[in-house]
Amino acid sequence: MNRDRKTVLHIDDDPAILRLVKAGLTKEGYEVISLDDPMLASQKMLETDANVVLLDVDMPSVDGLTLLKQLKSQDGGVQVIMITGIVSISTVLRSMRYGAEACVFKPITDLSPLLKCLDAAFVKLDHWWNSLLTLRSLQRKADESSTESEPVAT
Repeated sequence: MNRDRKTVLHIDDDPAILRLVKAGLTKEGYEVISLDDPMLASQKMLETDANVVLLDVDMPSVDGLTLLKQLKSQDGGVQVIMITGIVSISTVLRSMRYGAEACVFKPITDLSPLLKCLDAAFVKLDHWWNSLLTLRSLQRKADESSTESEPVAT
């Protein structure tokens, strides 16, 4: 994964929303991979280095909340932000329960809320990556010190 590049996978069955979000986020320096077929989401995640997903809730071929659970089971570290026109407490609570980082509501007339959510998602990813790098360094040091203290057979 290239930690300097901010790649986002956007899954929505509405081509107008895909175009709008891609144009806006691209201007802000994000690389956006748009996908209008949610059935291809798992495969697309494997093919790309996207660790942040924008996911529509209401899609005809698969419910976004079901897809959220599937993506989180495939990669527990993926950061998912739900985008929905279904403005209800139930949708928000179920999204959170299934592991979404945030919900952004349609229509998207201002990208500011989405950008704040994306910034937070990438900060969280950076924290996780830093933890993993620290762990790797500690394990390496532990391995080196155990090798140094082993008696040499003569």
